[in-house]
Amino acid sequence: MLENIGIAYAVIINIIGFTLMGVDKKRAIRGAYRISEASLFMVAILGGALGATLGMHHFRHKTRHWYFRLGLPFIFLVEIAILIYLNSPL
Repeated sequence: MLENIGIAYAVIINIIGFTLMGVDKKRAIRGAYRISEASLFMVAILGGALGATLGMHHFRHKTRHWYFRLGLPFIFLVEIAILIYLNSPL
């Protein structure tokens, strides 16, 4: 049961990361109030790095910022490494 909750969490947080990139891009085009970069990174750190990275490329948003281009994939790799470590026999 905990595995299903973990999978559901991962799916939801990555959808949120992807969606936030699209919403922020739309707000940037309209000149509206923006989602902070700290919030975008926080969603990535909480497990949504893959969704945020895919959203960044899909919406062509934040791709000029090196810390997004390199940071989001790095966070994703760290998340994968943590999952591998947690699932390995001790």
